[in-house]
Amino acid sequence: MKKQKIHLEYALKATSKNILWAAISTPSGLESWFADRVVSDEKTVTFYWGKTESRTASITAIRAYSFIRFRWADNPDHHEFFEIKMTNSELTNDFTLEITDFAPDDEADDLCDLWESQVDTLRRTCGF
Repeated sequence: MKKQKIHLEYALKATSKNILWAAISTPSGLESWFADRVVSDEKTVTFYWGKTESRTASITAIRAYSFIRFRWADNPDHHEFFEIKMTNSELTNDFTLEITDFAPDDEADDLCDLWESQVDTLRRTCGF
């Protein structure tokens, strides 16, 4: 089934690039808002939710203080990924979090709601 590319943007009242980068790129940071437990070995990351659900992803691209791109290991389409990117406004010094992901047409709204919920958790846990 063909999936559509989804691009979401969230304004954050974050002024520390170090805190935001750690939240989106380190296992401990991702555990604070994205998954219950995260285990990483350089290029492979396994995310755990609850007691039984887990998914493994490869880090396919990364640029420090800019973005991290993952590809789910169980996804046969090598063109699909999810990316978390941080951009800074020089005018306000605030950051925008940009999420790129893929979903089937009938699941796009649910995926957007899931990301909204995850980013709300990020805001609460990091004080953004």
